[in-house]
Amino acid sequence: RGANGGRRNATIEESRIRSGADQGQLGEPNVMTLLAKAQSVREYLTPTLKSSAFLSRGVLTPEEFVKAGDELVYKCPTWTWEAGDPNKRKGHLPPDKQYLVTRSVPCTARVSSLENVVAQEEGDDDDGDWLVSQVLTAQEQKQRDDKALEDEFDILDDEDLIGDKSNVKSAEKQLASLKIGGSVESAAQSDEQGDEAAQQQDKDDEYADMADFEDDNLLEDEAAAAVSTSDADGGNSNVLKVRTYDLSITYDKYYQTPRVWLMGYDSEDSSRPLTGQEMMQDVISDYANRTVTVENHPHVSGPHASIHPCQHGAVMKTIVKNLTKEG
Repeated sequence: RGANGGRRNATIEESRIRSGADQGQLGEPNVMTLLAKAQSVREYLTPTLKSSAFLSRGVLTPEEFVKAGDELVYKCPTWTWEAGDPNKRKGHLPPDKQYLVTRSVPCTARVSSLENVVAQEEGDDDDGDWLVSQVLTAQEQKQRDDKALEDEFDILDDEDLIGDKSNVKSAEKQLASLKIGGSVESAAQSDEQGDEAAQQQDKDDEYADMADFEDDNLLEDEAAAAVSTSDADGGNSNVLKVRTYDLSITYDKYYQTPRVWLMGYDSEDSSRPLTGQEMMQDVISDYANRTVTVENHPHVSGPHASIHPCQHGAVMKTIVKNLTKEG
């Protein structure tokens, strides 16, 4: 009972800290320090989950977290286990498997540049859970627009609003009656001459001097050219400079689920970590400073954007239930 009361008090204190941060009463460093202390107390008072409850509650034991991490490392070699700082190690996890990390993941655009291709889903699903915003690529958006345009023409066709069909037949007859100048023989000769010229051009292209392409700067990647920047000497650079992120996954003992962390680095200076405010530029506004907050990583120093795990178990339970229904 005393442990439960302590965890409840720590959770209430965390809520007060977040509320103070939202109202601007606390600076970012103070918020992260206070949150880390409250979470440390709460986690210390939480007993380690021993029995599997993944199917019933969508949560993991530390052993299940390690097994899942091993599978991730096996399937995706860019992910690795890290031991972290010995002074910050968690006793419920193996010393050499404290958290998972993958580094230098590129982030090519800010959220603001995607606003025109973001479709917000309205309402909740059948279980009242979140609905994640669907981000459409430019190609997907174009396909959606083309499909909508086709549907509009189908409606017009069904309602016979595109004109008298007799006019269409008349136009077809006129096109059929048109005569293209020149005989069939002259057309065939023209085709043969065109084929010979194309073959000769292919031979010339096959042995073209690469220096010609370099002089004309034709090897420059179009995407890089659009955002290329000047180097220190004032010349053109074809290197696309983007922000990068280190992604890590820890085990949250209180929520008994994995927790995702992001650490960003500047596009111009890859050694400079991004501030919390800068990292929020890469988070959809629906989630920035709500489900994604800036906090201290339990193993790595520096501010990290963290996806809050409070709904993780419920979401996983729903996924498992849907998979079970599908057989």
